[in-house]
Amino acid sequence: MSIADLYNIFKQYPSVETDTRKLKKGDLFFALKGPNFNGNLFAKQALEAGAAYAVVDEDVDPSDNRLIRVADTLQALQELAHYHRKQFTIPFIGITGSNGKTTSKELIYAVLASQYQTYTTQGNLNNHIGVPLTLLRVQPDAQMAVIEMGANHQKEIESYCVYTEPTHGVITNCGKAHLEGFGGVEGVRKGKGELYDFLAAHDGTAFVYADYDYLKPMSKAVKHIVQYGQQDGLVQGTVYANEPFLEVMIQEGFEKPAIIKTQLVGDYNLPNILCAVVIGKYFSVPDEKIKTAIEQYAPSNSRSQLVQRGTNSIVLDAYNANPTSMKAAIENFAKIPAANKVLMLGGMMELGEDSVAEHEGIVALIKQYQWKNVVLVGGDFAKIAHGFTFFPDATAAGKWFNEQGFEHTHFLIKGSRSMQMERILG
Repeated sequence: MSIADLYNIFKQYPSVETDTRKLKKGDLFFALKGPNFNGNLFAKQALEAGAAYAVVDEDVDPSDNRLIRVADTLQALQELAHYHRKQFTIPFIGITGSNGKTTSKELIYAVLASQYQTYTTQGNLNNHIGVPLTLLRVQPDAQMAVIEMGANHQKEIESYCVYTEPTHGVITNCGKAHLEGFGGVEGVRKGKGELYDFLAAHDGTAFVYADYDYLKPMSKAVKHIVQYGQQDGLVQGTVYANEPFLEVMIQEGFEKPAIIKTQLVGDYNLPNILCAVVIGKYFSVPDEKIKTAIEQYAPSNSRSQLVQRGTNSIVLDAYNANPTSMKAAIENFAKIPAANKVLMLGGMMELGEDSVAEHEGIVALIKQYQWKNVVLVGGDFAKIAHGFTFFPDATAAGKWFNEQGFEHTHFLIKGSRSMQMERILG
């Protein structure tokens, strides 16, 4: 079946699902395959559960005309997403980066949605399956689309750009994340820079944070650049307060200076907020709508959340971690004016041969400050001498946490996703 014919079916059944457990009646089911699963084996089950059609790449049941046979199901999904993308002439904003891309995406979405019919990535569906699914959720009434792109190796962002065709783009930063797959920090910059490469080749626009000196040379081939930062660009802003929620002073860009009082913890969120402001300004969202949208945004999914437990205050930033984001979180936490502060940090993953050294660097940073307690959990913290309390996993750390009877204490809980550090709180 051609993609054009498949698209005609999609228009009749515009809800796509790849998991039979989440299937709704009338869905179009794509039988994807992975190292540990084969969706073709569940195609008949999907039809029995109410799927209108199932797209398969193996011979399941030639007699059932609700089974659509293609050469490769994942490729068909991506080509269908590209075909759908081609139906729109609206701005598609691509976002990638080592840290802050999901928070930036949520803030940008909040700002644009205050003025336009906007669609965006749900949660962090930012991989080779999530990106096409996000594109297919963009409805005909869309005026804006914001697409998050994650990557852990080179050529990945390039592949997403092929079928997303972003007209605008943001690289939040290039830090020490997925070093194993990218082959070091320079590899990270090359991989993330594939978004700039696409924009340069297709007359796109890049929003560039001026305070990161490496982003300017990375984006030099892009014809249309909109800068933002603390002292340079269309929008300029600085940290006004951070106790514990971040307040940002917008000095340039608004009709008059204004303070945005966010529900985010951590001065490392300043670039994310300024990014949302500059994109709002670029697309003519009124100042007051920008300010209100950002102030009303409440983080979830363990991203820079402030959690109150009795008299204790917990900064829960446990969605992910790498050396760059870990360092920023520790330094921000050290600035918080509180007498009793406890660090509970989980191991950082996908750092390759640099992993032990990067964990040693975090331990050296920790020792520069005074803490009531330091608890390290799992990963390569187990391989180094650090002199702090250590637990193999978050469950054991949570047991310790509950036994201490803490009162009037501030906590920072952070670690890579696989460490599931939120389990400390039960």
